[in-house]
Amino acid sequence: MSLKIGLTYDLRDDYLALGFSEEETAEFDRRDTIDAIENAIRAAGHSTDRIGQIKSLAARLVKGDRWDLVFNIAEGMYGLSRETQVPALLDAYNIPCTFSDAVALGFTLHKGFTKNIVRDCGVPTPDFAVLSSPEEAAKINLPFPLFAKPVAEGTGKGINSRSKARNKEELIALTDELLKKYKQPVIVETFLPGREFTVGIVGSGSSAESVGIMEVILNDKAEAEVYSYVNKERCEDLVEYRKVDDTMAKEAVQVALDSWKALGLRDAGRVDLRADAAGRVNFLEVNPLAGLHPEHSDLPIICTMYGISYNTLIKRIIDEASKRITNK
Repeated sequence: MSLKIGLTYDLRDDYLALGFSEEETAEFDRRDTIDAIENAIRAAGHSTDRIGQIKSLAARLVKGDRWDLVFNIAEGMYGLSRETQVPALLDAYNIPCTFSDAVALGFTLHKGFTKNIVRDCGVPTPDFAVLSSPEEAAKINLPFPLFAKPVAEGTGKGINSRSKARNKEELIALTDELLKKYKQPVIVETFLPGREFTVGIVGSGSSAESVGIMEVILNDKAEAEVYSYVNKERCEDLVEYRKVDDTMAKEAVQVALDSWKALGLRDAGRVDLRADAAGRVNFLEVNPLAGLHPEHSDLPIICTMYGISYNTLIKRIIDEASKRITNK
């Protein structure tokens, strides 16, 4: 069945032209990503219509335009609900879209809410606290070192070589800095010193499966110990992604699938994990709206490692989302 598929996205160049910084736009997409997605959709036998960001979508909907399915990778700019805006608007018009629904995208953007859910479902995750002031940081009762980052950012934003706080003084200063810069709470969690993994997942509910796992290994020139914003932006020079299949890697895949199902996520995404000092793999965070640049984004990198072409990945996402198309 050939579908008319709209594409919603935030184009990085558009926001840079408006004066936003490289870091502020780090989660937005490059034009070649949109080109690659559109080409893959057409290769799967569907027609495409580039819509763009949410304001363009709203105008098109009011005008009367409709699609069988929307391939949505729009991240949004403002607020804790920024990733929910496009799917929620499409819900109002009964138009299905790819990836998780507005509810799931809302609570998974907040790393504290996410960790509460997976912990309650029995998935291991480091102890944590969500801080709204330096005074709360001063009262924290977790063993150091601690790792601090904004509660609702991606692409390593707010993470650098100073994100690991070794004492309360460092934590107070770091919390104050992050609160002022990112205008949102700070999540602080027990620092895990072990191996770091990323698991790619395709599917929803009981059909969800791992498409592969890679270990993230920082080289000598990278910011040490943290998969930071700089390390991610310059991953070709600073990071080695290694295909792994040992006992710990298999444990990581299971933890990732357990967390994906506990959170009710769908279609495709990525789960980040790290081992503690005892070698137990812990859930760190999930990206249910993962980057899709063919060469630069983690999920396509994993698929390539495991012999899954980019076109196949996009087709599997569309096939999964198409199950939600209803006759109107």
